[in-house]
Amino acid sequence: MGFQTGGLLGLVILIADIWAIIQVFNSSVSTAAKLGWTLLILLLPVLGLVIWFFMGPRPRGTALV
Repeated sequence: MGFQTGGLLGLVILIADIWAIIQVFNSSVSTAAKLGWTLLILLLPVLGLVIWFFMGPRPRGTALV
């Protein structure tokens, strides 16, 4: 994997992590849950994002298809 490809992949992961953290803060879960999800996403950027995607808080009225 070249420098450009690795840098682009890192940028995509960073953008996805920022989006996930914004979604966590916009959810209706408790402050402690928001903190936990945010720490998971920050400490494990790829794995935390995947775990959050499947198990994280959802906005009201939406469901994972």
